[in-house]
Amino acid sequence: MLDESLLDSPEGLAEADHRALLRGTAEAGARVRTAARHAAEAGVGDLKPDGRPRAVLIAGPGAAATQTADLLGTLAGAGSPVTRLAPTGVAPAAGALRWELPGWTGSVDLLLIATPDGTEPGLSLLTEQAYRRGLTVVAVAPVGTPLAESVSGSRGLFVPMATAPYDHDEPLAASAPGVLWALLTPLLALLDRTGLLTAPPDALEKVADRLDAVAERCGPAVATYSNAAKTLAAELADALPVVWTEGVSAGPAGRRFAAALAELSGTPAVVAELPEALAAHSALLAGPLAARADPDDFFRDRVEEAPALHARVVLLRDRPLGGLTAAPAARELALTHDTPVSELEPEEGGELETLAELIAVTDFAAVYLALASAPR
Repeated sequence: MLDESLLDSPEGLAEADHRALLRGTAEAGARVRTAARHAAEAGVGDLKPDGRPRAVLIAGPGAAATQTADLLGTLAGAGSPVTRLAPTGVAPAAGALRWELPGWTGSVDLLLIATPDGTEPGLSLLTEQAYRRGLTVVAVAPVGTPLAESVSGSRGLFVPMATAPYDHDEPLAASAPGVLWALLTPLLALLDRTGLLTAPPDALEKVADRLDAVAERCGPAVATYSNAAKTLAAELADALPVVWTEGVSAGPAGRRFAAALAELSGTPAVVAELPEALAAHSALLAGPLAARADPDDFFRDRVEEAPALHARVVLLRDRPLGGLTAAPAARELALTHDTPVSELEPEEGGELETLAELIAVTDFAAVYLALASAPR
Protein backbone atom coordinates (compact mmCIF):
# COMPACT_ATOMS: atom_id res chain seq x y z
CA MET A 1 0.00 0.00 0.00
CA LEU A 2 1.09 3.56 -0.67
CA ASP A 3 2.63 5.48 2.22
CA GLU A 4 1.20 8.91 1.41
CA SER A 5 3.05 10.53 4.32
CA LEU A 6 6.34 9.61 2.63
CA LEU A 7 5.41 11.65 -0.45
CA ASP A 8 5.62 14.85 1.59
CA SER A 9 8.86 13.92 3.32
CA PRO A 10 11.86 14.84 1.15
CA GLU A 11 14.20 13.25 3.69
CA GLY A 12 12.18 10.04 3.76
CA LEU A 13 12.10 9.87 -0.04
CA ALA A 14 15.86 10.36 -0.22
CA GLU A 15 16.41 7.60 2.34
CA ALA A 16 14.13 5.19 0.45
CA ASP A 17 15.70 5.99 -2.93
CA HIS A 18 18.53 3.43 -2.97
CA ARG A 19 18.88 3.58 -6.78
CA ALA A 20 19.04 7.41 -7.03
CA LEU A 21 15.95 7.39 -9.23
CA LEU A 22 14.71 10.75 -7.98
CA ARG A 23 18.10 12.33 -8.46
CA GLY A 24 18.31 10.96 -11.99
CA THR A 25 14.84 12.30 -12.76
CA ALA A 26 15.61 15.74 -11.35
CA GLU A 27 18.92 15.94 -13.24
CA ALA A 28 17.45 14.90 -16.61
CA GLY A 29 18.00 18.40 -18.02
CA ALA A 30 21.66 18.34 -17.04
CA ARG A 31 22.01 14.89 -18.58
CA VAL A 32 20.64 16.21 -21.90
CA ARG A 33 23.20 19.05 -21.91
CA THR A 34 26.08 16.67 -21.13
CA ALA A 35 24.94 14.18 -23.78
CA ALA A 36 24.62 16.95 -26.37
CA ARG A 37 28.15 18.11 -25.54
CA HIS A 38 29.48 14.56 -25.90
CA ALA A 39 27.79 14.30 -29.30
CA ALA A 40 29.35 17.57 -30.43
CA GLU A 41 32.80 16.53 -29.20
CA ALA A 42 32.45 13.22 -31.06
CA GLY A 43 31.91 15.16 -34.28
CA VAL A 44 28.20 14.66 -34.83
CA GLY A 45 27.68 18.36 -35.63
CA ASP A 46 30.39 18.26 -38.32
CA LEU A 47 28.90 15.32 -40.23
CA LYS A 48 27.95 15.95 -43.87
CA PRO A 49 25.73 13.00 -44.87
CA ASP A 50 25.40 12.08 -48.53
CA GLY A 51 21.64 11.73 -48.09
CA ARG A 52 18.93 10.25 -45.94
CA PRO A 53 19.47 6.58 -45.04
CA ARG A 54 17.06 4.08 -46.55
CA ALA A 55 16.34 2.61 -43.13
CA VAL A 56 17.48 3.16 -39.56
CA LEU A 57 18.00 0.11 -37.36
CA ILE A 58 18.39 0.38 -33.58
CA ALA A 59 19.87 -2.31 -31.36
CA GLY A 60 20.38 -2.43 -27.63
CA PRO A 61 19.22 -4.25 -24.51
CA GLY A 62 16.10 -3.66 -22.48
CA ALA A 63 13.55 -0.91 -22.15
CA ALA A 64 16.00 1.91 -22.89
CA ALA A 65 16.65 0.72 -26.44
CA THR A 66 12.98 -0.09 -27.01
CA GLN A 67 11.88 3.37 -25.88
CA THR A 68 14.65 5.10 -27.81
CA ALA A 69 13.55 3.34 -31.00
CA ASP A 70 9.90 4.18 -30.28
CA LEU A 71 10.66 7.86 -29.73
CA LEU A 72 12.94 8.20 -32.75
CA GLY A 73 10.48 6.36 -34.98
CA THR A 74 7.65 8.65 -33.89
CA LEU A 75 9.67 11.83 -34.40
CA ALA A 76 11.06 10.71 -37.77
CA GLY A 77 7.62 9.81 -39.11
CA ALA A 78 7.37 7.98 -42.41
CA GLY A 79 10.42 9.62 -43.95
CA SER A 80 12.74 6.74 -43.17
CA PRO A 81 11.67 3.55 -41.38
CA VAL A 82 13.06 3.16 -37.86
CA THR A 83 13.21 -0.48 -36.81
CA ARG A 84 14.34 -1.94 -33.52
CA LEU A 85 16.35 -5.16 -33.76
CA ALA A 86 14.96 -7.36 -31.01
CA PRO A 87 17.57 -9.55 -29.29
CA THR A 88 17.40 -13.30 -28.94
CA GLY A 89 18.94 -15.46 -26.23
CA VAL A 90 18.23 -17.56 -23.18
CA ALA A 91 18.35 -14.77 -20.58
CA PRO A 92 18.29 -10.95 -20.38
CA ALA A 93 21.98 -10.90 -19.50
CA ALA A 94 24.78 -9.10 -21.35
CA GLY A 95 26.53 -12.32 -22.30
CA ALA A 96 23.39 -14.14 -23.45
CA LEU A 97 21.88 -11.66 -25.91
CA ARG A 98 22.39 -11.82 -29.67
CA TRP A 99 21.32 -9.52 -32.51
CA GLU A 100 21.09 -10.22 -36.24
CA LEU A 101 20.84 -7.84 -39.18
CA PRO A 102 17.97 -8.45 -41.62
CA GLY A 103 19.09 -9.94 -44.92
CA TRP A 104 18.10 -6.86 -46.92
CA THR A 105 20.39 -4.40 -45.12
CA GLY A 106 23.32 -2.82 -46.92
CA SER A 107 25.44 0.27 -47.44
CA VAL A 108 22.47 2.67 -47.69
CA ASP A 109 21.25 1.81 -44.17
CA LEU A 110 22.21 3.16 -40.74
CA LEU A 111 22.71 1.07 -37.61
CA LEU A 112 22.36 2.79 -34.23
CA ILE A 113 23.45 1.00 -31.06
CA ALA A 114 22.27 2.29 -27.69
CA THR A 115 23.28 0.58 -24.46
CA PRO A 116 24.01 1.67 -20.89
CA ASP A 117 26.26 -1.40 -20.50
CA GLY A 118 28.63 -1.83 -23.45
CA THR A 119 29.96 -5.25 -22.46
CA GLU A 120 27.50 -7.27 -24.59
CA PRO A 121 29.45 -9.60 -26.93
CA GLY A 122 26.37 -9.75 -29.16
CA LEU A 123 26.56 -6.03 -29.90
CA SER A 124 30.26 -6.25 -30.77
CA LEU A 125 29.48 -9.11 -33.15
CA LEU A 126 26.62 -7.03 -34.64
CA THR A 127 29.08 -4.17 -35.23
CA GLU A 128 31.43 -6.47 -37.10
CA GLN A 129 28.55 -7.88 -39.15
CA ALA A 130 27.43 -4.35 -40.06
CA TYR A 131 30.98 -3.43 -41.10
CA ARG A 132 31.13 -6.41 -43.48
CA ARG A 133 27.76 -5.39 -44.97
CA GLY A 134 28.83 -1.79 -45.43
CA LEU A 135 26.39 -0.21 -42.97
CA THR A 136 27.23 3.00 -41.19
CA VAL A 137 27.40 2.33 -37.43
CA VAL A 138 26.90 4.85 -34.63
CA ALA A 139 26.94 3.74 -31.00
CA VAL A 140 26.19 5.42 -27.67
CA ALA A 141 27.64 3.48 -24.73
CA PRO A 142 29.88 3.98 -21.69
CA VAL A 143 33.46 4.88 -22.55
CA GLY A 144 36.17 2.23 -22.20
CA THR A 145 33.86 -0.72 -22.88
CA PRO A 146 34.40 -3.55 -25.39
CA LEU A 147 31.67 -2.10 -27.61
CA ALA A 148 33.47 1.25 -27.78
CA GLU A 149 36.61 -0.51 -29.01
CA SER A 150 34.66 -2.60 -31.51
CA VAL A 151 32.89 0.41 -33.03
CA SER A 152 36.10 2.39 -33.32
CA GLY A 153 37.85 -0.59 -34.89
CA SER A 154 35.07 -0.95 -37.45
CA ARG A 155 35.35 2.71 -38.52
CA GLY A 156 32.07 3.59 -36.85
CA LEU A 157 31.23 6.66 -34.80
CA PHE A 158 31.28 6.21 -31.04
CA VAL A 159 29.65 8.73 -28.68
CA PRO A 160 30.44 8.34 -24.95
CA MET A 161 27.31 7.94 -22.87
CA ALA A 162 26.67 10.76 -20.40
CA THR A 163 26.92 9.10 -17.00
CA ALA A 164 26.77 10.31 -13.41
CA PRO A 165 28.86 9.03 -10.47
CA TYR A 166 25.82 7.51 -8.77
CA ASP A 167 25.04 5.43 -11.87
CA HIS A 168 27.63 2.93 -10.67
CA ASP A 169 26.36 2.61 -7.10
CA GLU A 170 23.48 0.29 -8.02
CA PRO A 171 22.55 -1.64 -11.20
CA LEU A 172 20.94 0.80 -13.63
CA ALA A 173 17.20 0.42 -14.18
CA ALA A 174 16.46 0.31 -17.91
CA SER A 175 13.57 2.76 -17.39
CA ALA A 176 15.66 5.18 -15.30
CA PRO A 177 15.25 8.74 -16.67
CA GLY A 178 18.98 9.39 -16.82
CA VAL A 179 19.50 6.33 -19.01
CA LEU A 180 16.86 7.37 -21.54
CA TRP A 181 18.14 10.93 -22.05
CA ALA A 182 21.79 9.87 -22.09
CA LEU A 183 21.09 7.45 -24.96
CA LEU A 184 18.44 9.43 -26.80
CA THR A 185 20.04 12.89 -26.97
CA PRO A 186 23.11 12.04 -29.14
CA LEU A 187 20.90 10.07 -31.52
CA LEU A 188 18.52 13.02 -31.84
CA ALA A 189 21.50 15.22 -32.76
CA LEU A 190 22.69 12.61 -35.28
CA LEU A 191 19.32 12.15 -37.00
CA ASP A 192 18.99 15.93 -37.19
CA ARG A 193 22.18 15.96 -39.27
CA THR A 194 20.79 13.25 -41.57
CA GLY A 195 17.55 15.18 -42.07
CA LEU A 196 15.26 12.53 -40.59
CA LEU A 197 13.98 14.82 -37.86
CA THR A 198 14.48 18.32 -36.50
CA ALA A 199 16.59 18.50 -33.34
CA PRO A 200 19.19 21.28 -33.70
CA PRO A 201 21.30 22.32 -30.69
CA ASP A 202 18.90 25.10 -29.68
CA ALA A 203 15.99 22.63 -29.65
CA LEU A 204 17.93 20.26 -27.39
CA GLU A 205 18.69 23.19 -25.07
CA LYS A 206 14.96 23.94 -24.90
CA VAL A 207 14.35 20.29 -24.00
CA ALA A 208 16.84 20.58 -21.16
CA ASP A 209 15.16 23.79 -19.98
CA ARG A 210 11.72 22.14 -20.03
CA LEU A 211 13.06 19.17 -18.03
CA ASP A 212 14.53 21.61 -15.49
CA ALA A 213 11.16 23.37 -15.24
CA VAL A 214 9.35 20.09 -14.57
CA ALA A 215 11.93 19.22 -11.92
CA GLU A 216 11.17 22.50 -10.15
CA ARG A 217 7.40 21.83 -10.21
CA CYS A 218 7.52 18.11 -9.42
CA GLY A 219 10.57 17.74 -7.20
CA PRO A 220 10.47 16.05 -3.77
CA ALA A 221 10.39 19.39 -1.90
CA VAL A 222 7.09 20.38 -3.58
CA ALA A 223 3.99 19.32 -1.60
CA THR A 224 1.60 16.78 -3.04
CA TYR A 225 -1.34 19.20 -3.39
CA SER A 226 0.63 21.34 -5.87
CA ASN A 227 2.78 18.58 -7.37
CA ALA A 228 1.27 16.94 -10.45
CA ALA A 229 3.59 13.91 -10.27
CA LYS A 230 2.97 13.19 -6.58
CA THR A 231 -0.76 13.64 -7.10
CA LEU A 232 -0.75 11.17 -9.98
CA ALA A 233 1.27 8.66 -7.93
CA ALA A 234 -1.26 8.89 -5.08
CA GLU A 235 -4.16 8.50 -7.50
CA LEU A 236 -2.62 5.34 -8.99
CA ALA A 237 -2.16 3.62 -5.64
CA ASP A 238 -4.14 0.35 -5.64
CA ALA A 239 -5.35 1.08 -9.18
CA LEU A 240 -4.82 -0.45 -12.60
CA PRO A 241 -3.57 2.44 -14.77
CA VAL A 242 -5.37 2.52 -18.11
CA VAL A 243 -3.19 4.93 -20.08
CA TRP A 244 -4.86 6.62 -23.04
CA THR A 245 -2.79 8.88 -25.27
CA GLU A 246 -3.78 11.50 -27.81
CA GLY A 247 -1.41 13.31 -30.13
CA VAL A 248 1.66 12.04 -31.95
CA SER A 249 4.15 12.69 -29.16
CA ALA A 250 1.93 11.37 -26.39
CA GLY A 251 2.02 7.81 -27.78
CA PRO A 252 5.64 6.95 -26.93
CA ALA A 253 5.35 8.89 -23.65
CA GLY A 254 2.41 6.69 -22.61
CA ARG A 255 4.19 3.50 -23.57
CA ARG A 256 7.26 4.57 -21.61
CA PHE A 257 5.07 5.38 -18.60
CA ALA A 258 3.56 1.88 -18.65
CA ALA A 259 7.03 0.31 -18.89
CA ALA A 260 8.39 2.47 -16.06
CA LEU A 261 5.44 1.60 -13.80
CA ALA A 262 6.04 -2.10 -14.37
CA GLU A 263 9.81 -2.01 -13.88
CA LEU A 264 10.14 0.53 -11.07
CA SER A 265 7.07 -0.12 -8.91
CA GLY A 266 5.73 -3.47 -10.14
CA THR A 267 2.47 -1.80 -11.18
CA PRO A 268 0.79 -3.39 -14.23
CA ALA A 269 -0.68 -0.95 -16.75
CA VAL A 270 -2.36 -1.07 -20.14
CA VAL A 271 -1.86 1.59 -22.79
CA ALA A 272 -3.58 2.49 -26.06
CA GLU A 273 -3.99 5.50 -28.33
CA LEU A 274 -7.23 7.40 -28.79
CA PRO A 275 -9.65 7.01 -30.44
CA GLU A 276 -8.97 3.24 -30.82
CA ALA A 277 -8.59 2.96 -27.04
CA LEU A 278 -12.32 3.59 -26.60
CA ALA A 279 -13.21 0.36 -28.38
CA ALA A 280 -10.17 -1.61 -27.18
CA HIS A 281 -10.77 -0.93 -23.46
CA SER A 282 -14.55 -0.53 -23.32
CA ALA A 283 -15.06 -4.09 -22.06
CA LEU A 284 -12.23 -3.65 -19.55
CA LEU A 285 -13.95 -0.66 -17.96
CA ALA A 286 -17.31 -2.46 -17.94
CA GLY A 287 -15.91 -5.57 -16.24
CA PRO A 288 -14.85 -6.39 -12.69
CA LEU A 289 -12.22 -3.61 -12.70
CA ALA A 290 -14.88 -0.89 -12.78
CA ALA A 291 -15.26 1.02 -9.51
CA ARG A 292 -18.93 0.07 -9.23
CA ALA A 293 -18.18 -3.63 -9.81
CA ASP A 294 -17.68 -4.31 -6.08
CA PRO A 295 -20.70 -3.09 -4.08
CA ASP A 296 -19.26 -4.58 -0.87
CA ASP A 297 -16.20 -2.31 -1.01
CA PHE A 298 -18.10 0.33 0.99
CA PHE A 299 -18.22 -2.05 3.97
CA ARG A 300 -14.54 -3.09 3.73
CA ASP A 301 -12.38 -2.76 6.83
CA ARG A 302 -10.07 0.09 5.75
CA VAL A 303 -7.35 -1.04 8.18
CA GLU A 304 -7.32 -4.82 7.85
CA GLU A 305 -8.50 -5.41 4.28
CA ALA A 306 -6.64 -4.37 1.14
CA PRO A 307 -8.73 -2.41 -1.38
CA ALA A 308 -9.98 -4.11 -4.53
CA LEU A 309 -8.09 -3.30 -7.72
CA HIS A 310 -10.02 -0.85 -9.88
CA ALA A 311 -9.13 0.83 -13.15
CA ARG A 312 -8.13 4.47 -13.39
CA VAL A 313 -7.80 6.21 -16.75
CA VAL A 314 -4.69 8.34 -17.26
CA LEU A 315 -5.23 10.64 -20.23
CA LEU A 316 -2.00 11.98 -21.77
CA ARG A 317 -2.67 14.60 -24.44
CA ASP A 318 -0.49 16.56 -26.82
CA ARG A 319 -2.07 18.79 -29.47
CA PRO A 320 -4.29 16.42 -31.49
CA LEU A 321 -3.88 16.64 -35.25
CA GLY A 322 -6.31 18.98 -36.99
CA GLY A 323 -7.76 20.17 -33.70
CA LEU A 324 -9.99 17.11 -33.46
CA THR A 325 -10.07 15.41 -30.07
CA ALA A 326 -11.55 12.24 -28.61
CA ALA A 327 -11.02 13.48 -25.05
CA PRO A 328 -14.72 14.27 -24.38
CA ALA A 329 -15.71 10.78 -25.53
CA ALA A 330 -12.94 9.29 -23.37
CA ARG A 331 -14.12 11.13 -20.27
CA GLU A 332 -17.73 10.13 -20.94
CA LEU A 333 -16.84 6.45 -21.35
CA ALA A 334 -14.80 6.44 -18.15
CA LEU A 335 -17.38 8.26 -16.06
CA THR A 336 -20.18 6.07 -17.43
CA HIS A 337 -18.41 3.16 -15.77
CA ASP A 338 -17.56 5.14 -12.59
CA THR A 339 -13.90 5.10 -13.54
CA PRO A 340 -11.91 8.13 -12.36
CA VAL A 341 -9.74 10.05 -14.82
CA SER A 342 -6.34 11.72 -14.37
CA GLU A 343 -5.23 14.11 -17.11
CA LEU A 344 -1.84 15.49 -18.12
CA GLU A 345 -1.32 18.04 -20.89
CA PRO A 346 1.97 19.86 -21.49
CA GLU A 347 2.43 23.58 -21.84
CA GLU A 348 2.83 25.04 -25.32
CA GLY A 349 6.12 24.50 -27.09
CA GLY A 350 7.87 22.55 -29.81
CA GLU A 351 7.28 18.84 -30.34
CA LEU A 352 10.44 17.83 -28.49
CA GLU A 353 9.63 20.12 -25.56
CA THR A 354 6.09 18.86 -25.06
CA LEU A 355 7.25 15.27 -25.39
CA ALA A 356 9.96 15.90 -22.79
CA GLU A 357 7.42 17.38 -20.36
CA LEU A 358 5.06 14.41 -20.65
CA ILE A 359 7.94 11.99 -20.11
CA ALA A 360 9.34 13.96 -17.18
CA VAL A 361 6.06 14.27 -15.25
CA THR A 362 5.21 10.59 -15.71
CA ASP A 363 8.80 9.61 -14.82
CA PHE A 364 8.49 11.49 -11.53
CA ALA A 365 5.10 9.84 -10.89
CA ALA A 366 6.48 6.34 -11.54
CA VAL A 367 9.41 6.98 -9.19
CA TYR A 368 7.20 8.40 -6.42
CA LEU A 369 4.86 5.42 -6.69
CA ALA A 370 7.82 3.04 -6.52
CA LEU A 371 9.34 4.71 -3.46
CA ALA A 372 6.11 5.23 -1.50
CA SER A 373 4.81 1.70 -2.11
CA ALA A 374 8.05 -0.19 -1.50
CA PRO A 375 8.08 -2.43 1.60
CA ARG A 376 10.23 -1.18 4.46
